[in-house]
Amino acid sequence: MSKPSNVFPQRFGWVGLGAMGFPMASQLLQKLPPSCELFVYDINSVVLRKFIQANADHPAITIVSSPKEAAEYSDCFISIVPEGSHVKDVYMAPQRGALAANTGGKIFIDCSTIDPGASLEVGRAVAASHTTNPPRFFDAPVSGGTRGAEKGILTFMVGAAEDDPQFPLLRRIFSCMGTSIYPIGGQSLGLAAKLSNNYLSGMIALATSEAMNLGMRLGIDPKVLSECFKTSSGGSWVNSTVNPVPGVCPDAVTSKGYEGGFKIQLMKKDISLAIQAAKTVDAKLVLADAGLGAYAAATDDPNCRDRDSRVVLGGIEP
Repeated sequence: MSKPSNVFPQRFGWVGLGAMGFPMASQLLQKLPPSCELFVYDINSVVLRKFIQANADHPAITIVSSPKEAAEYSDCFISIVPEGSHVKDVYMAPQRGALAANTGGKIFIDCSTIDPGASLEVGRAVAASHTTNPPRFFDAPVSGGTRGAEKGILTFMVGAAEDDPQFPLLRRIFSCMGTSIYPIGGQSLGLAAKLSNNYLSGMIALATSEAMNLGMRLGIDPKVLSECFKTSSGGSWVNSTVNPVPGVCPDAVTSKGYEGGFKIQLMKKDISLAIQAAKTVDAKLVLADAGLGAYAAATDDPNCRDRDSRVVLGGIEP
């Protein structure tokens, strides 16, 4: 179904109810007009049941059996899955993928963090899926972590120009789940921004872990040290919001056994993607090898794997 760019979609398809997708879809559902419907798919049937239970006061949810079905019933289709191969499968799998549906005039949005090349490939496939009424595809990765997703305060990095005719509509959609929406300039540039951001975030988290460990070993109370950082040149969002040392930020995942949050293996994946992207444009990354090595080692450590990425040094006890 073709929709003018200024008309808010009435039917949304959603694929991916992971650590980020679940709270994002919940936020979208809570803020959609009452007349809207949500068609949801995930490979994990247990998670689908949990999503229905968590949103029991919203009757306009329909569980579907494939990405194709979610796309068939929707005007706007949103996906968020872990890797590029998963994104390709969501969209391009024969018979079950979203592009096996009637895609004419629809909007497709992928919020996954994947390599820009894979996103461009999917974007081309989306554009070619309907010749008389081409659909639009946008990469729109997010930042803010699970806490930001749960509170609806995410940052969206959108692969679109500010003057794109559909950006005002995209802003309205993303405002249901976030508070900062940036048009980065064009297709795949949202991912370019996200990989740059996660490279920076990962290195800051590692440096903060090392600095906290150093100061603590020299005899400084971790809370005192973190407060000192906040008003000094070493201050950062990581230090203030999700300091790696348990107890420094009581409400953060780092004070809850590093359970939940942004998994260590996902940070390893994103830094790897950033390094790959840097090689394609000959961008120098001095910290890359050491940083990736630290996250790779933590990913292989059974005491760290599946925990929040700020566990990168194995957890720092005060």
